[in-house]
Amino acid sequence: MSISVIAIVFMVSLTGAIVIGLPIAFSLILCAVVTGFCVGGSATNPQIIALQLMQGSDSVTLMALPFFVLAGELMNRGGLTRRIIEFCDIFVGRIKGGLGYVTIFACLLFASLVGSAVASTAALGAILIPMMAASGYNRAKAAGLVASANLVAPIMPPSVPMIIYGATASVSINALFLGGIAPALYLTAIMCVVWFFVSRKDGVKSNKPKPTFREALKIFFDGLWALLLPVIILVGLRGGIFTATEAGVVAVVYALFAGVCVYRELKPKVLFRALISGSKMSAVVMFLAATAQVAAYMLTISRVPQVITESLAPLVANPLLLNVVLQIIILLLGTALDVVPTILIMTPIMLPLLRAANIDVVYFGIVFTLTNVLGLVTPPVGPVLNVACATGKVKMEEILVPTIPYFIFQALLVLLMALFPEIITHPLKWIAGYNAPPMQNIITVLTGK
Repeated sequence: MSISVIAIVFMVSLTGAIVIGLPIAFSLILCAVVTGFCVGGSATNPQIIALQLMQGSDSVTLMALPFFVLAGELMNRGGLTRRIIEFCDIFVGRIKGGLGYVTIFACLLFASLVGSAVASTAALGAILIPMMAASGYNRAKAAGLVASANLVAPIMPPSVPMIIYGATASVSINALFLGGIAPALYLTAIMCVVWFFVSRKDGVKSNKPKPTFREALKIFFDGLWALLLPVIILVGLRGGIFTATEAGVVAVVYALFAGVCVYRELKPKVLFRALISGSKMSAVVMFLAATAQVAAYMLTISRVPQVITESLAPLVANPLLLNVVLQIIILLLGTALDVVPTILIMTPIMLPLLRAANIDVVYFGIVFTLTNVLGLVTPPVGPVLNVACATGKVKMEEILVPTIPYFIFQALLVLLMALFPEIITHPLKWIAGYNAPPMQNIITVLTGK
């Protein structure tokens, strides 16, 4: 059977399985089996499929994922969410539209503990959306703000998608984590600028009484315990004290200490629920990684990635154009697929092109993740939008319009990162000491220098 037919069978079976409602992991298994029958030979051997399933999750690097997921659950259930919101409120809560700024900065700080936009939206949205609505803000706009601001969660370390990308592409997760700091700050700045203009029309001031100096001091030091965790992780990674997997263990131990001994909200029943929830979330992602390995194996032996690489080969001579084209493809895929499946499916296909075009894989992984994340707030799937709708008790059609201004400027940020790689590589060198190879930018292309 021709390679083009096999590629069509793969895409049709995967899309069809998703459309009829199969979970993505089972959809990947189904399309892998169907593709295997088209390829024939050893591809139809059940033992091969079982072996690839095992190899997909048998990774020391991926072990970081369940630890960070569990740490996020422990900190969320241990009273962290409320303290982060109160911490931000004492700084920006009293200005016009102040609760919106509290939301944006709370999302940034909470992102440094969770690494998942869906989890962060669920945790913060349940508190902040009703709080903003009670203070006089439009509920749909509040839900749109929470959904858009939480896109920083998969970018700011510890990032679950970056762990997946690092394991799939055999790239340093330490460099990916530290390289995600600058884009996360860019996203936060963009959210603040857009919210400034949105809130000029219908923003309101907080009607809460200003805390006394003693109350503000207590809130400040309570919040510091929560904010020490990302500092410990980043300093440890930057100083080479521990690896990303070991950092996950450190995060769990610290989260337990903070929740049990400092905040004293991690009671045995709450701790048990956190363990159950963390286990379920980790199992979902790890099973996705395992099934994606089977699909990637079937694609590889059928030579589909090689054909795609060859079709895009003319763009290798123009790395800037190749980078922009790949980001457009990823953005379109992100509207239909979740972040993790897109990374698992596309990374093996794109790696040969990146290496041939001399595009740094760490830099690309950061932009790839951010482009992918934009799909979380775009229909038809839009998992973050769905969570924000559920927590904010608004309809999907009500939340779409308020998210458009944020999405436009976030997409422009991705475009700037593709046109000017230095936006990422310069901070990456300063923060992580990582030297990316020289890459084309729009100025060098236009001037020919």
